Formats: sequence, C-alpha cells, structure tokens
Amino acid sequence: RSVNIVAFGNERDGLPEDNEQPSLIQSYLGRSALISQVDSSLSTGHVGNPVFTEYQACAFGNVRLVVHDCPVWDIFDSDWYTSRSLIGGADIVVIKYSVNDKALFQELKDSYVPMIKKALNLCSVPVIISAIGARKNGVPCTCPLCTSDRRSCVTTSEGVQLAKELGATYLELHALNDFYIQKYFGGVLEYFMIQSLNQKSSEKMKKRKKTQKCHRVQPPQLEQPEKMPILKGEASHYDADLHNLLCCCQCADVAFYPEDLSTVVEAHKIILCSVSHLFMLLFEVKSPADIRDASIVRTAQSLFAVESEAVFPPVSRGVPACVPPVRVVVKDSAFCSCLPDILHFIYSGAFQWERLEEDVKKKLKDPEKTEHVLEKVKCILKTPGKLNTAKDCRSHQIKRLYNTSLRLFFNTPILADVIFKIQGATVPAHRAVLVARCEVMAAMFNGNYLEANSILVPVYGVSKDTFLSFLEYLYTDSCCPASILQAMSLLICAEMYQVMRLQHICELYIITQLQSMPSRELASTSLSIVSLLKKAKFHNSDCLSTWLLHFIATNYLIFSQKPEFQDLSVEERNFVEMHRWPSSLYLKQLADYRNYIHSQKCHCAVM
Repeated sequence: RSVNIVAFGNERDGLPEDNEQPSLIQSYLGRSALISQVDSSLSTGHVGNPVFTEYQACAFGNVRLVVHDCPVWDIFDSDWYTSRSLIGGADIVVIKYSVNDKALFQELKDSYVPMIKKALNLCSVPVIISAIGARKNGVPCTCPLCTSDRRSCVTTSEGVQLAKELGATYLELHALNDFYIQKYFGGVLEYFMIQSLNQKSSEKMKKRKKTQKCHRVQPPQLEQPEKMPILKGEASHYDADLHNLLCCCQCADVAFYPEDLSTVVEAHKIILCSVSHLFMLLFEVKSPADIRDASIVRTAQSLFAVESEAVFPPVSRGVPACVPPVRVVVKDSAFCSCLPDILHFIYSGAFQWERLEEDVKKKLKDPEKTEHVLEKVKCILKTPGKLNTAKDCRSHQIKRLYNTSLRLFFNTPILADVIFKIQGATVPAHRAVLVARCEVMAAMFNGNYLEANSILVPVYGVSKDTFLSFLEYLYTDSCCPASILQAMSLLICAEMYQVMRLQHICELYIITQLQSMPSRELASTSLSIVSLLKKAKFHNSDCLSTWLLHFIATNYLIFSQKPEFQDLSVEERNFVEMHRWPSSLYLKQLADYRNYIHSQKCHCAVM
C-alpha cells in the first residue's frame, strides 16, 4: 500500500535566514510520530533539470509514503510534461506560499492556477492550500473580512478565494512549530491519507471479487501492448538566444556614446524597454505622466541624452537599415565605462546581480564609484513607486524577465520595425526578437533578401492565428494550443521556420491529448489520426509519426473499423498488422474459448 503526495510552491520569504529553515514538508516528515524511515533525494524533470526533492518514508507502520516537493513554479513553464505527470499520479496535492510574498502569490494566481486546474480536471484528488508565515505588517489575522494587510501581504480572504477556485482545503500556518505542523497541517494531511488508503482498498476488493467468479477454465491471457516510443523534450535556450543577440549586434537600433564620441556600444530598444521603465521614458514609449516616479525621470535626464544624428560618426551595421539607430550620449563617465557589463547583465536575464557587482568593482576599483554605478542600475530596473534594493535585484521576480516583459510588446505597434501581412491582416513585430529566436528569420532579415530592407513582409502557407501563436512563442518561450489540430498547424509553422523546440512542444501536446482520450471518444471522434500521421511524415516530424503508428496499432480494433484506415500505405499497414493489439493469435484463442464455454453451457468470464 502506498500514498503519493505532490507539494508545489515556496513557503519562504526569500530572506537568507528563511532559506536555512526546513521546509513545511521537511518539518512534517521530521516531526510526525506516524512517519518513520525518511529518505530524500534530488530528482530531475522531463528535460533533465533538477526541479524537485523526492522523499520516501513509512507511514502508519506499513504504508509506503512518497512525497515530491517542488519549490519552484518554473516547472510548469519549462517542464509542463513532468508537472502534469506528477499531478496525475498524486493522491494528495499540497500548494504552499508565504503570506509575505504578494508578488509570488499573484504570479501563482494569474499564471499557474489555470494550469493546475486543467491538470486536476483529469483526476480527482484532494488539494490542501497552506498559507505560511506571520504577516509582517500587522498582527496575523484570520478574519476573511479583514482588509488591514492588503498592501504587501496575502490576505486570508485572498487565500480562501483561491481555495474555492480549486475546490481545496485552506489552512493558515503562522509558524512551522509542533502545533501548526503536527496537529493542524498533519491532522488534515493524515485524514486525506486515510481516505486515499480506504478508497484504494475498496477498489482492490472489487477487483478481487471479479476475479473469483469463474475458475473452471481460464480465458486466454491478453499480453500488454508494446511500449510506446518516449518523446523527450528539449531544454529552453531562451536567455542564451537573447544574450547572443547582444554579442552579434544584429538589428541594433540604439547606439550609446561617451561624451567625447570616442567609442560606441550598440543595443536594442525592445530589450531595454522590456526591462526598464527608464528606457521606456528615454525612447518615448511612456511619458513622465505615465511613469509617475520623479527619481526615474531625474535619473534618465542626468544619465542619458538623445542627440541628433549629424554630430555622430557612422555606425557599421553590416546590413543597410530601414531606420537609423537612435544615438544616445551617456553623460556619466563611470557608468559609460561599465555599460558593456551592464548590458550583458540585462541581456542575460537580469538576475546575475552578484556577477555584475564583481565586474563593476574590478573595472572601477573605487568603492564610491562602484556604489554610484550600482545605484544607477537599480534605478534603471526600478518599478515606479517602489523602493528597489539589492534583494529585489536578486529575487526570483527578475529571473524570468523576458518571457513576461516581452509579452507586453507582442502584437503591438510600439517600437515595431517590421509588419507581417497575412490573410489580408497585418501583424506588427520586432526584428531583434525574431532574429534572436529564429535562425530562418535571422537569415531573412540579415542576408541578401528583399525582406532585409522591407518594412512590410508577406507571409504565405499559414493562417493568421497559427502565425500569431508562433510569434507568441518567440516572444514568451511558451505556447498553449487550444486543440490537437491547432497544435499540428503550429508544428507545421515551426518546421517551416526551423524552430525545433516549438516543434517538440507541439509533438508532446498532441501525444498527451491523444493518450488521455478515452476509447469511446477515440472511436467516435471526427479527428483523423491517419491524416495527422501523413502531415507528421510530410513535415519531418519523425518522432511523432512513429508514435502515431504505434498508437494506431495499439488501438487496432478501433482504427481498423474507420474508413481512414484504408489510407495507410502498404508499409504502414504492414507495421500496424505486425504490432497490432490485441494480436490475431489472441483473438483466435478467445473465439475458441467462447466456443468451449458455450459447449459446456457455462457463463463466460470474459464475454
């Protein structure tokens, strides 16, 4: 007997002293009198990254307890296949968060709760939401109507609303001590563990009764179908793509100069504005009235000056540009000398703060100047109306920078320098993002092609919705097809532009959707699996086409009755017949068994 528990979320506030404290799961396993023989190991996800800790223990004396603790929500972005598998195999799901981290709670509510709800729709398991910690801007309050701590802390009413949305049990743990862990959290968790064990015992008894009905003559044994090919995902190279954009300086539309115009450093407005409100102000994406932060306005005016083109030396860009780069003079000499390091910091994802500190210290060799430059960088990264600290620069909120910030510029004319014309409509985009994320577009916009100097670029062979989904992936590194057919269209578009990771994501989506389809739905669906197979082969999706052939063979009795089965080639038909399930031999043995049962005037245990 066993119980599987999956825990998602980080209950710590992000302070160094909090990181040394044991987590909720560690504390429960270590303190509960019902748990023994605890063992833990760090495990990897579907794409090979260490994403969760696996605990194995003994509960209630003889029950095997397996707990997967996933503190990083990024698993749903980078490895949704593993996150969905974990939820699918769970008997209990625990979601935990710190009441003092409002930003992470908002990100959980906006980005990850829809994914969790979608995964939970396929399985019925109890969910426990644990709000952990004492609110730091007031006395802890459990009143759902309390509004005294709405500013920086997560209120009880917000937690209760989230629990209602997921149909979950809501708990508030003001401290990870014996009372809250053993009696409060442990009591609820152990109640659900007992419920799960009772349900499994009941199902086991039902199966046992079925097998005891007839023992005279055993029916033929049906072997398990062949294992389906496993399709592995590809790790994201999103941050590396954008960092390489800075190194090669393709499609640069900003040139930074010192006051003596002796050197030049090139960059991209779209990347800078996705990071900073200050750059939005500098490049007139936003006005001072939109920013509403005097410190950002003062820093922009004291640090930079956008000058006319006439006084500058020419910039070597490799390819003739449709629009000349914006020329910006950096007034602060110390900041200007560190600008290449600051840009590398921004283009790398803006989360390696400690490395930036070391690079600036090494270059300036002056503590006062170093502190001065780092304060300017903090102001550049500052959120209007909020006081930035070094802790904010190191936090997880900055880490996944582009796939949330670049989304603001997706399918908008702001800073757009190329317009795609497709099916009579226009779609604005940004060359820098396209060149960084897609090698085909990099060749198109930087080679000897008409598109290199054209603002309007026609697109053929793909629908507008599919192309928008493709561009959304380039901007955000994520996609969520609405159906199998949409995923196949997106796969074809990804193959057209040679974006292999997107192609693999679409393959995984199609496979997951087909695997979760019940036999009755598979028999009645109008979706043509053979048509999907033909498209997968034509567009060089070898892994998907092989999997679909195995899928047809495994569901032979369903597909052999469909008209589309006749569209298989001779080679494909031979493969399906060779790997079909159930096999012809089994069906013959089953027919002989039925004849024998009828001759003995007995009831058939199978039919």
